[in-house]
Amino acid sequence: MRKIFLLITILFLMPIKTSAVNYITDAGFYNCYVNTNSLNIRSGPGTNYGVVKVVNKGTNLRALGKIKNWYLVQTNDDVFGMVNGWYISPTNTNNIVNNTVLENKASETLTNDEKTILNLVNKARKEAGFTELKVDTKLMEVAELKSKDMEDKNYFSHTSPTYGSPFDMMKTFGITYKSAGENIAGYSTAQKAFEGWMNSEGHRANILNSSYNYTGIGIVDSKRYGKLFTQMFIGR
Repeated sequence: MRKIFLLITILFLMPIKTSAVNYITDAGFYNCYVNTNSLNIRSGPGTNYGVVKVVNKGTNLRALGKIKNWYLVQTNDDVFGMVNGWYISPTNTNNIVNNTVLENKASETLTNDEKTILNLVNKARKEAGFTELKVDTKLMEVAELKSKDMEDKNYFSHTSPTYGSPFDMMKTFGITYKSAGENIAGYSTAQKAFEGWMNSEGHRANILNSSYNYTGIGIVDSKRYGKLFTQMFIGR
């Protein structure tokens, strides 16, 4: 079964994301602080893991590594656990990895389906005379959340009952842009999802939009379609 949908100036094709990366990568920074009122430090990378400690806003932590958007942290009293990256902010900006390194790391950790979408999209852009899209790590995470939300809440739309419009969602998660768009689709394979987008005038226009220079791709398994694909685009 397949489904493709286009709304206003935003384009979506449901991406499906397989399992989360299950190995620790570089956190990108070391010292950080809690930016929310109360934060649960958990025994693993997800809300289904138990809470080992609760810390308050402003608490200093050390980020030792990450699994997707979950960071392995250490408290001042040597409690170790994992927290969601949305709720911590780096304090030692001098040690933050530069954007080029982050983009390379993001590309290296893509799943096969994500790589397929990125390669096909960039090949089409290159053939049309446009610059290739770079991977934005945070936008990847937001795109995956959108796909997961569509599957969990059983809907297929640009407007999420949880996050609102794609533009609202990006702003909620701190993503800044001058221009933005989104494609969603439901297909059994990444190749079919890309072909569906390219056969749709609106989706194709998103892929070949010269104002975009960054992308995020989120793919999750779907009972309805096989896989749900979300590709978000931004221009900075």
